[in-house]
Amino acid sequence: MEPVVSLAEMEQIAQGIDHAEGICMTPDGTVWVSGEKGQIYRVDADGRATEATTTGGWTLGLASDGEGRIYACDPPNGAVMRWTPGGGPPEPWTRGAPGAPFVTPNWGAFGPDGSYYVTDSGSWKGGDGRILVVRRGATSLWTRDAAAFPNGCAVSSDGRELWVLESTPGALVSFAINPDGSAGPRRVLADLAGTVPDGLAFATDGSVVIAFYRPDAVWRRHADGRIEVLGHDPEGTVLAAPTNVVFAGPGRTELLTPNIGRWHVTRFRVPGLVGTPLFHPTRAQIGD
Repeated sequence: MEPVVSLAEMEQIAQGIDHAEGICMTPDGTVWVSGEKGQIYRVDADGRATEATTTGGWTLGLASDGEGRIYACDPPNGAVMRWTPGGGPPEPWTRGAPGAPFVTPNWGAFGPDGSYYVTDSGSWKGGDGRILVVRRGATSLWTRDAAAFPNGCAVSSDGRELWVLESTPGALVSFAINPDGSAGPRRVLADLAGTVPDGLAFATDGSVVIAFYRPDAVWRRHADGRIEVLGHDPEGTVLAAPTNVVFAGPGRTELLTPNIGRWHVTRFRVPGLVGTPLFHPTRAQIGD
């Protein structure tokens, strides 16, 4: 399948970052990227990256609230760390649920009510993954039905579903967010066997963009289930184990993918493709 965007049309920005994995955008449009030694980098509009702080661990998924505070999944620290840009060092925000401490906190996403859903991937091919939720400061186990290394996740634009990528074996699944906040049954949206999907982002037309750690590619799943290859790099240099994806820039028309296999973020556009706004909850919704 011929990619929609050639490698020559893709731009490498944020040069010199340390094998980035997580990425998010704060309400003011600033992009933040995580590194494998706990770094959190700020990516300026001109594409330059500056290390802003570090957790001392290994930062994976990033998310932001309405005040621009960063929530970083950090397996070595066994926690989701919270950091206020310009403030002190990151501090543990949650270490998991009572009786269910984190094993591998990987990716977190806010819902419209301030709920923070976080994948705990467990061990590689161990079948012990799960999803937790933080509501008003209290963490609880949300579902065990995403056991196959749950990785990137995103809340649908209507706030009614959580979509999750399972990395081994590869699959895109969803869970209804029931009116009482509980998880609905696991529903398989796409069988992605033979790949290692990592991160996803919703577009306004109902499609979803998926970054693949393997095979160094970015795909688009349309609302009707059709798969389209947006970019593929057989040599793993421009797209080098792209782990996640976020829509950024004016009008959310730029796709940014961090590459854990190298030292940059890849930026490109697809004509007509626009990202949905992320949920950035208030302090009151979070329960501070």
